[in-house]
Amino acid sequence: MKKIIWLVIFTPFILAAQKPVVKIKSGAISGIEKNGVVIFKGIPFAQPPVGDLRWKAPQPVKPWKNIKECTAFGASPMQPSPVPFMCWSSEYLIPKEPIDEDCLYLNVWAPKKTVKKKAVLVYIYGGGFRSGGAGCPIYDGEAVANKDVVFVSINYRVGVFGFLAHPELSKEAPYHSSGNYGLLDMVAALQWVRDNIESFGGDPNKVTIAGQSAGAFAVNFLCASPLTKGLIHGAIAESGGSILTSSIRPNIQLKQAEELGVAFAKNLACSSIQALRSKSAQEILATNGGLSAPFEDGYFLPKSIFSIYEKDEQNDVPLLLGWNEDDKIMGKPAPAKEYIASIQKQFGAKAEAVLSLYPGNTEEAAAQSQGDMSRDQAFGVQGFTWANMQSAIGKSPVYVYNFNRKLPSSSPETDFGAFHTAEVAFAYDNLFTVNRPWEKADYALAKSMSTYWTNFVKTGNPNDASLVKWPVYNIRTMQVLQLDKKIESLKLPTQKKLELLSTLN
Repeated sequence: MKKIIWLVIFTPFILAAQKPVVKIKSGAISGIEKNGVVIFKGIPFAQPPVGDLRWKAPQPVKPWKNIKECTAFGASPMQPSPVPFMCWSSEYLIPKEPIDEDCLYLNVWAPKKTVKKKAVLVYIYGGGFRSGGAGCPIYDGEAVANKDVVFVSINYRVGVFGFLAHPELSKEAPYHSSGNYGLLDMVAALQWVRDNIESFGGDPNKVTIAGQSAGAFAVNFLCASPLTKGLIHGAIAESGGSILTSSIRPNIQLKQAEELGVAFAKNLACSSIQALRSKSAQEILATNGGLSAPFEDGYFLPKSIFSIYEKDEQNDVPLLLGWNEDDKIMGKPAPAKEYIASIQKQFGAKAEAVLSLYPGNTEEAAAQSQGDMSRDQAFGVQGFTWANMQSAIGKSPVYVYNFNRKLPSSSPETDFGAFHTAEVAFAYDNLFTVNRPWEKADYALAKSMSTYWTNFVKTGNPNDASLVKWPVYNIRTMQVLQLDKKIESLKLPTQKKLELLSTLN
């Protein structure tokens, strides 16, 4: 009898015909059990954002009576059908179908055996805010759950479906703003975690958000937003940040965003939001224009992220961030003469200082410099500035990494080095999802990285006695952890470059 009582108290799952069943606020759901982990996929956390709910903040889920089967991913958000390109093979892309506006679903991997509440990791995918979805193979949560952490991956609206602003939308919203629906989806998912994660053995007071690329930009937005107060207790940002304006996060306020929305509606010959909502998702997707990225809307983000951090008004939580050695988004490099001319045109009187750190005196040097500058401008300077501000102004610690492991390849055509997104499979111990000729060193690195990551989720500190010590980052020592075949702590190698770029932004 005592044994039965112990199970009722400490085990949140009921086994019905060998399927785990859990009761959440909206109803009962069933999942699957695999290797000591219970898995629930395609759990709705908001109503489908279709019809009159297109371009509205996410609305609460309507309860259901019967047990809802949650064993398959929900549809990915509306976007063009994915096609592998450059370094991003199919493992890094969503399934070709389903892709649909009805996309607000999340997924949970949780340890089956639990005697106390577990820390929670909420993962946010990348894709430039124009693509992506939680169903990518590299986002599998089983390995993290086996390290005693509840892993949650979430969907959010992307592209114009996720970020369109318009005067009519602002007028109809109770908060008198519009756009940033993709970010509001993330807030709704975090509210769902707060309200339901105990049913999966998770601790709602120990939630870490994590994301890569646009997901990392989103993590920065969420850390800055007043809407997430109390919802997040740690943050991981891989190759991304929004503290400075950029091509991903333009310097746009609500009025400008609304004007872009009006122009978008005109492109579809629509004079009202009602008419725009009557258009099919495919018609919307095929139309150019409209805002497809986060901006300062006066509601989710009342002012610039830089200003929020400058005044210490952010969610002051432990932060782990970094970027990759070959974190570059660029095509074929320009010849040396063209490169030098472009630097002179872009930076004027400061061109000489730039060329001293990013030289173009040979074709090889120019090509290397263009790759390094692409990395540093897109990702390095964001993480550098973010880490510096949190370290100098905030109270919570910052840990910074450089991922330098050049992934093994089977041919020169697939040799992209330590490319953008390469670290994800290592950080979540998912090398099995990626078709590469992995070496023993890769499995060792994945084991170490995933342990650092899950330690951080559990305690706000990535370290334990089995690992190379990862020092807290500060603006005086600028110590980072270099992740490669050999893991070591050293001073930030690109410090001078990033200091220069931060003055030019």
